[in-house]
Amino acid sequence: MAKFEDNPFSDPTVDNPFADPSVQQVARSTTNATRGLDDYNPFDGPQNANQAAPSQPAIMQAVSPPASSGQYTRPTQPQQSQAPPQNFTTADFQKRQEELERKAEELARREAELRAGSAGRRNNWPPLPAFCPVQPCFYQDINVDIPLEFQRIVRHLYHLWMFHALVLAVNIIGAMSLMFAGESFTIFGLAILYFVLLTPFSFICWYRPIYKAFRSDSSFNFMVFFFIFLFQIIITTVQSIGFTNGGSCGLITSINAFKLNVGVGIITLLVTIGFITSVVADVMLMAKVHRIYRSTGASLAKAQAEFTTEILRNQHVQTAASNAAAAAVNAQIANANRY
Repeated sequence: MAKFEDNPFSDPTVDNPFADPSVQQVARSTTNATRGLDDYNPFDGPQNANQAAPSQPAIMQAVSPPASSGQYTRPTQPQQSQAPPQNFTTADFQKRQEELERKAEELARREAELRAGSAGRRNNWPPLPAFCPVQPCFYQDINVDIPLEFQRIVRHLYHLWMFHALVLAVNIIGAMSLMFAGESFTIFGLAILYFVLLTPFSFICWYRPIYKAFRSDSSFNFMVFFFIFLFQIIITTVQSIGFTNGGSCGLITSINAFKLNVGVGIITLLVTIGFITSVVADVMLMAKVHRIYRSTGASLAKAQAEFTTEILRNQHVQTAASNAAAAAVNAQIANANRY
């Protein structure tokens, strides 16, 4: 056991690692650092300080963080408490359900009217009273149907049609005055016939097509308007000339009327001025419509294509074609069975 109790580094011949100067320097610094901890008594300083001032319980104080710009700070207490939900009864729920059903029906009706277009609207032209047995035949609303840039020209065409009807009505008065001045009844009868036939036919044959043309940009309706309106100009020109016993108080009739009576001549001259004004307005508006038609890029080929499409979409044409095809097939089957 003596060997284990001996110091192995006591022999000078043995290399002692603690004899290294660098190791001894580190040992000295460590000893100086720990010397203060060994001599430190934690009860010396606080005990003397506690004897001078009475002890108080420790209180933790909340420290609010500094307010920074742009940072939302939640209020500590709500400003106003929310009101409790209202109690609804069964009658209230039933009433609201009925209101929702009425609104749904109204929306469905409006959607159906929009889908149907003008066909789903109530006709409003001609504006006849409610007690009249004849109801309006057409729907017309320039502000709704016609684009804004074409509403002015359509109104001018509508006013032109009304001016034609007015001139034909005044022509009846002039023919009546001629009949009273000694002319035959023929001119008066033809004047009435012109008013009865030309007024509705002009509305249907050239005003309605141009109305539809501007409403739906239809080349086919433009072509119909140009074709019918050209005959309108020719007829009005003939009426402004006023051949004898032709049914119109034109220029020739007015000259002859001054020989019979000055008053009758003045009336017929006013009718003649009306016919001439109508011809000039017809030519001007037709030229203006033609410029608009050419500016839209329409052509005769496009009108023919629209005409073919409309014919194929027509229900009566489709029914007739189906019946003809069925009859042809039945005839072929009968011929095959015969042989």
